[in-house]
Amino acid sequence: MSELKAGEVDRFLTKPDTSRLVYLVYGPDRGLVSERAERLARSTGVDLSDTFSTIKLDANELASDPVRLVDEAYTVAMFGGDRLIWIRNAGNHKDVSANIEKILKEPPEAVKLLVEAGDLKKGTGLRAIVEKSPNGITLPCYADNAQALNGLIDATFGEAGQRLSLDARRYIQDHIGGDRRASRGELEKLALYAHGEKEITLDMARQSIGDASAVSFDEVVDAVITGRLADFDDSMQAFISAGSNPQPLLAAAIRQFQQLDLLRAEMDKSGKPAGAVIAAARPPVFFARRKTVEQALTRWTAQGIRHALRRLKDCVLESRMNSALTVPVARTALLAITIQSARRR
Repeated sequence: MSELKAGEVDRFLTKPDTSRLVYLVYGPDRGLVSERAERLARSTGVDLSDTFSTIKLDANELASDPVRLVDEAYTVAMFGGDRLIWIRNAGNHKDVSANIEKILKEPPEAVKLLVEAGDLKKGTGLRAIVEKSPNGITLPCYADNAQALNGLIDATFGEAGQRLSLDARRYIQDHIGGDRRASRGELEKLALYAHGEKEITLDMARQSIGDASAVSFDEVVDAVITGRLADFDDSMQAFISAGSNPQPLLAAAIRQFQQLDLLRAEMDKSGKPAGAVIAAARPPVFFARRKTVEQALTRWTAQGIRHALRRLKDCVLESRMNSALTVPVARTALLAITIQSARRR
């Protein structure tokens, strides 16, 4: 099979199929793309520090010199041994894709191509070329889901011999996850900040992972669920100006509406007021957000919450299919839900 599913990639990387010629690592999570490409590169056995054995190229350079990739692929190593051609920033450059297709059809000896790319649409361009060939394989890289994120958190703090308080874990889950490399860096920074402590508390997590773009997650989502249009406009603009990735913001909004869905269902079933349902919630609602969640529950019906969830999930799908439009697509969807919330007062 030339196309791995997102959930199959980590298992593949534990024992890569070294018989392939071209490995295409792609997706919107650039940090995860880079991290997985490095793991693949190490698995080839090629000396990555030897400039004769490992040739690193940028796709933009290749686009201006179309024959270079073919020349490099069919060049015999000066001192023998295997060679690795590592291409970064690939997209749907026609000449680069055409040359990779040629190489796949006429495989050179003792060489492998490792290609890093952004989000690529299924069935088109470079992704389609590699997936259709028995000599290539594609490895998708999407933002971590809750299970993968928890695995990364547990692995990082387990190695450091530290444990997390429940509030600290939930804070971390809400403020990282859009980019694997950035997430790993934030977790390692927190582990170092809390060096010598057995338990990492909420205050420690806030001190270490308290950057402005992360805090804006809560600011944007809170404005959305309570219908505060002016606050939404200000916080969303700050989020975009910081160059932050909207994917983890959308994931945070989905998690919040899923929580509202459960709490609203309990309200409708038991007849209890929002405050009583929140106080008895398991897992507990983060204490600093209880008032905001209560305000949201007083204005959202179960049907409205599920409609908002469908809209958010459609937004995630649309943004992944066209990464260039992620920011306007996310902003439009979140604004529409904020307006819907404002009308429910």
